[in-house]
Amino acid sequence: MRLLLLLVSVAYAADLKLTPAWTYDTRDSTEAAEGGKRPALEVTPVYDAGRLYLSTPWGTVAALEAATGREIWRVDLKVDPKGWYGDFASRGVSLRGTRLYLGTVDGRLVCLEKADGARCAGFGEIDLTKGLRRGPRYVGEYGVTSAPAIFGDLVVTGSAIADNSRLDMATGEVRAFDAMTGKLRWTFHPLPAESKAGAANTWSRIVSDEASGLVFLPVGSASPDYYGGERPGDNRYANCVVALNGKTGAVVWSFQTVHHDIWDYDVASPPELYLYKGRKAIAVGSKTGHLFLLDRMTGEPIFGVEERAVPASTTPGEVAARTQPFPLKPPALVKQRLTETEIDPSCVESFRKLRNEGIFTPPSEQGSLIVPGNIGGMHWGGAVWAAKDKMLVIPVNDLPAVIRMIPQARFRAARAEYPNRETTEQKGTAYAMSREFLLTPAGVPCVAKPWGSLVGVNTETGEIAWKVKLGEWPNLGGLTVSKAGYVFVGADFGAFLRAFDPKTGARMGEWALPTSARAKPMTFEEGASEYVVVAAGGHDAPMSKIDTKIVAFRIGK
Repeated sequence: MRLLLLLVSVAYAADLKLTPAWTYDTRDSTEAAEGGKRPALEVTPVYDAGRLYLSTPWGTVAALEAATGREIWRVDLKVDPKGWYGDFASRGVSLRGTRLYLGTVDGRLVCLEKADGARCAGFGEIDLTKGLRRGPRYVGEYGVTSAPAIFGDLVVTGSAIADNSRLDMATGEVRAFDAMTGKLRWTFHPLPAESKAGAANTWSRIVSDEASGLVFLPVGSASPDYYGGERPGDNRYANCVVALNGKTGAVVWSFQTVHHDIWDYDVASPPELYLYKGRKAIAVGSKTGHLFLLDRMTGEPIFGVEERAVPASTTPGEVAARTQPFPLKPPALVKQRLTETEIDPSCVESFRKLRNEGIFTPPSEQGSLIVPGNIGGMHWGGAVWAAKDKMLVIPVNDLPAVIRMIPQARFRAARAEYPNRETTEQKGTAYAMSREFLLTPAGVPCVAKPWGSLVGVNTETGEIAWKVKLGEWPNLGGLTVSKAGYVFVGADFGAFLRAFDPKTGARMGEWALPTSARAKPMTFEEGASEYVVVAAGGHDAPMSKIDTKIVAFRIGK
């Protein structure tokens, strides 16, 4: 048993009180052997009948007593420790009847009995790297980072695929398997069979709506992210939310948030189901900072979308889309253009050298300012619908980036000359790329705070109701709503769990964590008490140490 006590708690508001309940350490023997080098802990536990079930990037799965954090059982799925996983995570497990289902970062779909963690009879273990149109070339190129979706008697899973190393990355099929036997039932292919590109994978959370007969896929960009000369056209189904018939996998409708993506503007955010004046609706966020509010059954925009002209590419061989979709409501949740007056004086000289035409400025050899940057905008933390207040609440970032296209002949020299830039080959195309955030010499963003905010969007009007600072740093992570309607969120690089009023954006409290929470919190009721639980795993940044803790608070007044 790994059971610790969290002692520090600070609240702002007298009407909302959180009492430390327990802390559980997920650290396993693989992590110890690796000396602490590991993907981030981003799991959201699942509650069922007095227990919590959780997973870690290294393949540990555990069942805990929900009220105390006492470990009931723990199994090790033995993820290959030699894989190159980058920032791949394990965001949780899914429940169906007596069984748990989860994907691993080394590309397996596993079924466990929730009673004791034993392997499910008849299901076996599925190697998801097999049966693809194009498989991965190394362990860690292809994995699973989000919990599978459950639709009736099917388990539906996507994949995480490494970015930017080459054109012909592994392909991003979404597949449905029989929940009892593991037999393949249907496959969705996001790109044509003849496509030279790969990826267009669904790495974020697939959303199942059995009452509507649909599953919703947040599909990412085709490979490579920053040069599309070898994948001409809109790359249909990439950068889309795709609604499939859950039983057959047939496309019912799709909506593309970015045409011919050359900015790494994935649909990273899980779609959020909500009601618009009694009508089934769905909110789809993009790293662009656009939030598209759509009819859930048809994909038709509720408040309208228009195609607007955007800048052309100057990179030889690249043909950028002439227009991009902009929602009429709500307006962009983040800045999409920067002027010199908004830049720290220490950044002005380098700022003036960049191509800077606002959102959808194509990458260029001279260097292009990308606003918002490649983490968004909206990110994988997604939105949450506070039904009582008819409000969508969304964490966002205002953190511009600089993208440079590098002719392949200069790739190795550029990587050696600028070791602090992320420089990748994009092999199979004419251009490598480098990217970095627009930072001052002191290493902080060149734009003024807030770098990370929380936004409330009124679902009845489509308008932004409020926007407040989330913390002192950018953010990555999700949010949840308590029974009383409070929104809980970590996400900021600061080591806190915070609560907000979704109607006004007022901060209701702040409670210390062992480190920052790059995860989506969850709530559950046990006996007469309600709890909020969050993984405090850190953001792998100098101001946010890496850790392995699951922290629970009891909610009271």
